[in-house]
Amino acid sequence: MNPKTQIGMGMVVTALASAASAALATPAAAAAAPTAPVDVPLQTLGMVLPMAPPTVSTGVPIPVPGTPMGLTARTDGRVQPLLVPQVPIASTMPETLITAALPEVIEDQPVTRALLSTPESALNAKTPGANVAPPLTLPQPAALGLPAAQLPEAGLLPPALSGSLGSHLGMDGGATN
Repeated sequence: MNPKTQIGMGMVVTALASAASAALATPAAAAAAPTAPVDVPLQTLGMVLPMAPPTVSTGVPIPVPGTPMGLTARTDGRVQPLLVPQVPIASTMPETLITAALPEVIEDQPVTRALLSTPESALNAKTPGANVAPPLTLPQPAALGLPAAQLPEAGLLPPALSGSLGSHLGMDGGATN
């Protein structure tokens, strides 16, 4: 193979490898629920407080609905129940950081700011749902193919919320702004 062909083949292989890595990275980026960043404007408090105003940086989770659950419920010997499906909703609670200036309480101590932070955490929820079994059975061979009557059944599926939130409280030895 001549050198120009080798360089051309190397460029093609590099392009294919980068396209494959981008395609593999896309589902991971799509799996992360989006958030909208929010900085709370507290700078005007500096005019009335005798110290630097606190800062609050957080975000608003953007819920991402999933595929409705329970649409394929089956029961033996009964007509398909009427369903109000549960819908899973995924979101991410964004990181929150609150800092506040502290007066110098102990001499020669560099601690000047209190910090409260909560790390980013996943949050999953399900909407409420319901199912109602109709008051008819499947066609009965003994009844010449007619359905039999039965008591209707109804059930409610409760909503669910799961996640893990944590927080950290600490001191920052850095200088105040």
